[in-house]
Amino acid sequence: MRMIKTLVPLAIAMLMAACSSTKDAKFADLPDGPSTSNPVVKPANAISGKVVSYNRVGRFAVLNFPVTQMPAVGQTLPLFRDGFKVGEVKITGPKKDDNIIADLLKGEAQVGDQVRDR
Repeated sequence: MRMIKTLVPLAIAMLMAACSSTKDAKFADLPDGPSTSNPVVKPANAISGKVVSYNRVGRFAVLNFPVTQMPAVGQTLPLFRDGFKVGEVKITGPKKDDNIIADLLKGEAQVGDQVRDR
C-alpha cells in the first residue's frame, strides 16, 4: 500500500511533465513571421494588369501592365471588378512603355478594373 502511495504521485508528475513538453514542442516547430495558413499562390507567368483609362464612346481602354508581363496583340482577356468578371477586352495596340490599348468586346469597363488571364 505504501508503495502505491509513492508511485501514484510520481506517475502524475511524469504525466504532467510529458504533457507540458509536447505542448512546447508543438509551438517550437512553427515558423517565424506571418501566418502561413492561407498562402497566396500566383503562377510566375500570369498576366495581370489594370485599366488606367476608359473611352466609353470608342469602347476602348488603356491598360497598364508590368513591362515583363505585357500581353500579345490579339490576345483576349477578362476584366474583373471586386473579384467578379464584368467584361472582356481584346489587346489591339499600340503599346507605349507599360501601357497598351484594348477594345472592349463584352460587358463594361471602369478605371481600376483588373485584367488577368487566370
